[in-house]
Amino acid sequence: MIVSALLTSVGINLALCVLFFTLYSILRKQPGNVKVYAPRLVAEGISQQSDFSLERLLPSPGWVKSAWQLSEEELLLTSGLDAVVFIRIFIFSLRVFSVAGIIGIFVLLPLNYMGSELDDISNTSLDLFSISNVNSGSKRLWVHFCAAYIITGVVCYLLYYEYKYISSKRLAYFYSSKPQPHHFTILVRGIPASTGKSLSDSIESFFTEYHSSTYLSHSIVRQTRKFRRFIEIPSAFVCFKSRYGAAIAFHIQQSINPTQWVTEQAPEPHDVYWPFFSAKFIQRWISKVVVFVATVVLIVVFLVPVVFVQGLTSLDMLEQMFPFLEGILTIAFVSQVITGYLPSLILLLFTSIVPPVMKLFSSMQGYISHSEIEKSACYKVLWFNIWNIFFAYVLSGSVINVLIDPKDIPQRLAAAVPTQASFFISYVMTSGWTGLSSELTRVIPLIGDFIGGCCSKSKDDEFTAPSISYHKQIPKILLFGLLGLTYFLLAPLILPVILGYFLIGYIVYRNQLLNVYSPKFETGGKFWPIVHNSTIFSLILMQIIAIGIFGLKKLSLASTLTVPLPVLTLLFNEYCRKCFLPIFRCYSAESLIKKDQQDHDDPAMSDFFGELVTLYHDPSVLPIQDSESIDGHNSPLLSPADV
Repeated sequence: MIVSALLTSVGINLALCVLFFTLYSILRKQPGNVKVYAPRLVAEGISQQSDFSLERLLPSPGWVKSAWQLSEEELLLTSGLDAVVFIRIFIFSLRVFSVAGIIGIFVLLPLNYMGSELDDISNTSLDLFSISNVNSGSKRLWVHFCAAYIITGVVCYLLYYEYKYISSKRLAYFYSSKPQPHHFTILVRGIPASTGKSLSDSIESFFTEYHSSTYLSHSIVRQTRKFRRFIEIPSAFVCFKSRYGAAIAFHIQQSINPTQWVTEQAPEPHDVYWPFFSAKFIQRWISKVVVFVATVVLIVVFLVPVVFVQGLTSLDMLEQMFPFLEGILTIAFVSQVITGYLPSLILLLFTSIVPPVMKLFSSMQGYISHSEIEKSACYKVLWFNIWNIFFAYVLSGSVINVLIDPKDIPQRLAAAVPTQASFFISYVMTSGWTGLSSELTRVIPLIGDFIGGCCSKSKDDEFTAPSISYHKQIPKILLFGLLGLTYFLLAPLILPVILGYFLIGYIVYRNQLLNVYSPKFETGGKFWPIVHNSTIFSLILMQIIAIGIFGLKKLSLASTLTVPLPVLTLLFNEYCRKCFLPIFRCYSAESLIKKDQQDHDDPAMSDFFGELVTLYHDPSVLPIQDSESIDGHNSPLLSPADV
């Protein structure tokens, strides 16, 4: 891609960003749009209506100041620890790419441009700013070698700091929280049938015998399929008198037969995903296999639009694919739009269907909570992005060759990745900058609210604020982080664009969490290990490409001396896994016992335990849940000893 095509793409995206930001600063101040731009405040009943003034019709940056001044404590209080972790991803990325940007733009970029390896190509090519322009065997490549070690050290230090910080936040959040139902509850599946005993009696007998000091009560899970909603299935939520007691029951195998009395940590009551409770073990296992195959098929099928999009970046390929466009492509501006802006836009449109599809796939895998579905979908979308948006686009026709001959991966990546820098700069602008501005403007909800306002006759319906789609946003952020680290050595011209994305995203999402999104579940920061693992992968990919590029540039000593970097990075990752990952998997006995002791003398605990067992009820049975008891009081359909 030549400079003029890239500048056209940049100009279009900047114009769209300015338009969206201007519209938002005006539309957000209109009282009729409050449910679009401040739905969380409306749901909480704290939105305010203002009198008409001329200022309402003029754009203003006041929202930026409000978003910037939002403290982490306020964010934690209003949106939970998951929202704090989400914003910490931007903070971490800003720190990494501030350092990377300084080194890349002020040190590596001039060295690349002063090379003469590509003197025979057009002066309008962006390859002149990449490492491809550095002469083979040049001693200047040792600066790139040192930069690889420096950025590895910086990223690892910041990763360690963030992992430690978020771990401490997770523990502090746990200690400061009120008693949570899921801390005292486990899900038990595979309850064996006993002759002469009801399911409820079997549960009561088992836990009274083996957990007599901590067992409190249980609630049987009902069949939730249509026309069978009152049929019991061999599953139950079992409640305990202490967090420690629930943890012991969860972590210890309950039966000699590992397929019976199988325990899982219970999610929050409103986080429970009910449809798969009725699925048997073999059904859940088959579902996971089917979803895995479907995910692989989707990734493979998606290679078709990737190859098509790559063809749009070359005028020669365009003329071969669409001969009738030959006359139009001679117009400079049209060809610049088609080769510079259109490919990234088309790829963005294609990939927009991936997150909902991956979430659908994850919901079919047998997870019992919406948060687990979200985390699973997050992994799927992330690896889809890494493979289809990065590897498949970069390697294109070489994908099969790479899979057949893996030992050539460093050299093939080193040769192919720099040539796609222009496309990824445009993609970050289109998907990142323009995507953030459209997220802020919320065009689709705005249109939906307008149509709903025209068609709806009742305004008394209960209003619910939307929740942020972590499975959609986190993979995108991590993909841009991968692009930034990968191109740090190869084409540092992308770094200011990446840094700009993280800065805009930091402001936009603080504003959205303050005004728009309301948390629907709380994992206690469990998304951070995904961020850590993805960053480690990005680092190792950058190092592997560095090994390849130094080899291609005939600086074999630098290539050899870079080999320890991936090894050291993996050792660092293993150290972090040992130090911090257990904190995200479960709380320690020390933490649980301290928290239990803290609540021991709290008089409100008796009321909490009285309500605990009634919280885990399938919503599908709630409309007919209450029945009149003999003494005239309402008794719940799913009682602690219900049969």
